[in-house]
Amino acid sequence: MIRVSRYRALPFPLKTALSFLGFRGRTADAQTLSRLERVRAACEAQLLPAVCYLEGEVSLRAGSVRFASLSAESADLARNLKGCRRAVLFAATIGPGPDRLLARYAVADPLDAALLQAAGAAYAESLCDVFCAELSERYAPAHLRPRFSPGYGDLALGVQKQVFSLLFPQRIGLTLNDSLLMSPTKSVTAFVGIGETPGAAASRCAVCGKDGCEYQTTEEC
Repeated sequence: MIRVSRYRALPFPLKTALSFLGFRGRTADAQTLSRLERVRAACEAQLLPAVCYLEGEVSLRAGSVRFASLSAESADLARNLKGCRRAVLFAATIGPGPDRLLARYAVADPLDAALLQAAGAAYAESLCDVFCAELSERYAPAHLRPRFSPGYGDLALGVQKQVFSLLFPQRIGLTLNDSLLMSPTKSVTAFVGIGETPGAAASRCAVCGKDGCEYQTTEEC
């Protein structure tokens, strides 16, 4: 059964937002932090965080993954889910408000627009972290695998079509266009494996293999 969770508020991961802005290994100046806080507050006022998800059996065979009616060829995802008999597939969005705000900022002030992009992406990560923390508590003492999204490693972005057909995330206002772009833009779909023992990979980065990714500095679920 597909379930929906909605949230009233989300913690703001400042470190994550700053990493999206390029502050990796160095401290942001006071002016940037002050301006980011102003933009963050405006973004927070527009949030409508929601997640729809399905829990079920997962089967792995020779670099392929099957979950409900979804079938994907991906050695990386199979490696991430190794040892899992069940998994959760979810779609999460912070809502359309930040996108509407971004359209105004893009015209009025490009710097504020860049800050808003980072704040929105950080809030989307925060939503995933909150949801994964709930899963971890719910399925304890089982061990969750790091979330793994279409487009990571060798998992084709085209799998999004199957994800949307299975979850029907339009129920939380999330759509997919012909170019495989999600709307609202600050949205995430991902698999989370549920295993009886810890997985070999401590993070999704360990099985993705992509260098220079902006998400490498963010927190894992």
